Amino acid sequence: MSVTIFTMTHKKFPKPGDPVYVPLQVGRAGSEDLGYMRDDTGVSISEKNCYYGELTGVYWVWKNIKTSDYVGICHYRRYFCTEEGRILTEREYEDILSAYDIITSKKLKLNFTYYEGYAGDYNIRDLEAVGEVIRQFYPAYHETFERLVHSRGTYFGNMMVCRKEIYDAYCAWLFDIFGKAEDRIDASGYDDYHKRVYGFISEFLLYVWVNVQGLKVYECKVGMTDEKRETAEIKERLSGFFLEKDIAGAKAYMLACLEKRPDVLMEASDITGELKMSMQVIAVSELERQAYGSGTIDRIQEFGALMAHFQKLNDVIQTWHERENKMSPSEVEFYLKSESITEIALEASARLFYPAQEAAEIAEELTACMNG
Repeated sequence: MSVTIFTMTHKKFPKPGDPVYVPLQVGRAGSEDLGYMRDDTGVSISEKNCYYGELTGVYWVWKNIKTSDYVGICHYRRYFCTEEGRILTEREYEDILSAYDIITSKKLKLNFTYYEGYAGDYNIRDLEAVGEVIRQFYPAYHETFERLVHSRGTYFGNMMVCRKEIYDAYCAWLFDIFGKAEDRIDASGYDDYHKRVYGFISEFLLYVWVNVQGLKVYECKVGMTDEKRETAEIKERLSGFFLEKDIAGAKAYMLACLEKRPDVLMEASDITGELKMSMQVIAVSELERQAYGSGTIDRIQEFGALMAHFQKLNDVIQTWHERENKMSPSEVEFYLKSESITEIALEASARLFYPAQEAAEIAEELTACMNG
């Protein structure tokens, strides 16, 4: 069994020591040579990288690699790993693939349907256009597409490892759909982030294809080797605003960041979830100050302490609502009182996970618990 995992990259990076990982520069047609294997040789769509993202590398592997029994895709800072967080070795890939058809990311459990989430971040007409292509040209996949697009799950990262013939069959299906969708989608006026239409939608289409094919799937943990530089810089700036109790400044800065880089809140960028919790800090503290004259930020300013405070609050909200009984009512009451948790903070936290009415009911229940 020969296994090759192609590590998609657009920048220099420290390559894992295991030779199973082979760097592949994507979008090479429009950038300087990094000295790695590149996606603009042989049969290539490298020039479409601004619309396809890492899929130009996925395409290149499909068309040009003939010598590996198994092939896979990962990223320069995102790898399949053990539950403890160690990057998988060639031997571990071989062991898994002896029992499974394909390795994918663990399925994301979304707070909203995939359709609703896509509509919130992108042009929903693009997803609908892809669905129409599937209905017209791949009708055997359309029922599953419709069912899953209105469900709360997806794979992410365009990461997979499988036999080359399975990989080739998936690529033939995927790129034929996108080739037909190009006549229906005009992303030329989008900003650099939103232009990557096909890269975004393909993450979901892998989920559809695997379900229809009935493959035996090994859903594997995905680990990050480092945090995006942009993410680290944003957290550092927010930390300064929080130390100064400057919620207005933090809010203005965060909104400006999201206007320029809406992807920073996505899981692949915000790998610790701390940017999302920073938004929670800002929203809660602003509302508390309006209602009470002071807020959580006036009691806690250090970034790490704020993150720990809101993470504990979110955990309590979820375990209480799901009746997991990790804390008794008396322990919950003590926690809420000792941490001075407000009803505003309770409802804001609950809204992260549940619909508005349900969130309000959870906040009301916990407020009653706090008040004895």
